[in-house]
Amino acid sequence: MTGSARIIARGDVRFQTESFGDPAVLMIMGATASMLWWPDALCRAIAGTGRFVVRYDNRDTGGTTTQEPGAPRYTIDDMAGDALAIMDGYGLARAHLVGMSLGGMIAQLVALERPDRVLSLTCIGSSAFDEDDADLPPMDPALLAHFQRIATLDWSDRAAVVDFHVESFRISAGPNAAFDEGRARSLAEREYDRALIPQSAMNHVMLGGGEDWAGRLSEIAVPALVIHGRHDPILSLAHGRKLAAGLPSARMVVLDAGHELNERDWDRIVEEIRTQTA
Repeated sequence: MTGSARIIARGDVRFQTESFGDPAVLMIMGATASMLWWPDALCRAIAGTGRFVVRYDNRDTGGTTTQEPGAPRYTIDDMAGDALAIMDGYGLARAHLVGMSLGGMIAQLVALERPDRVLSLTCIGSSAFDEDDADLPPMDPALLAHFQRIATLDWSDRAAVVDFHVESFRISAGPNAAFDEGRARSLAEREYDRALIPQSAMNHVMLGGGEDWAGRLSEIAVPALVIHGRHDPILSLAHGRKLAAGLPSARMVVLDAGHELNERDWDRIVEEIRTQTA
């Protein structure tokens, strides 16, 4: 481990976590992804700006408690509660929240439910809970076609699952990214090997919940930052712009990127988070 590892329990769910530096920035990763998708070097760089960085495996990923594949017995509201439980486990009364994709939506729910515990909100490649998102572009057709392979994927075949994830990374990176297949393959292999049940990460795509918070972005009063890739094929730039427009105190940063944390953007991301959490 490159950071300080800790197991935190919430009821019968045990979360694998790691921390770096001081003071508190809670990193919440997106759907189907463990904390490894926050790269070690990126976490260390943020910690190097004088921040206490905590990352953790969401339910059904990595070393955290995992259910069998199928409809999850938890909601996104529960995952917002998980983030608060991680804070409790580290003795953090308040923290800056940084969420990627679904993690950004979870962070929004935390900011709505417990604004007293949130110092600032940063959403990367994310979208807003809204009562009507019909005006937003759908996912890129190439990704939709790729994800249809999940139905026939043999999750016991490590090589096949790794190849599937590498191709997911390639498409998600967008047309302008300098795609690093070696790094993507290494991440996919680590992800598979750490997972208690690799297929269970797909439970996230069936999540419900959050209905009580839809359309209430304007209630989030903490300082907010929206970082979004111009070529994001999963949640198009329009999602980020709508999110930023709905947050009263948001500023927006647009990267020449897709739906990923490209190494060439790390310096910019670190500096923006440093500024946001100052």
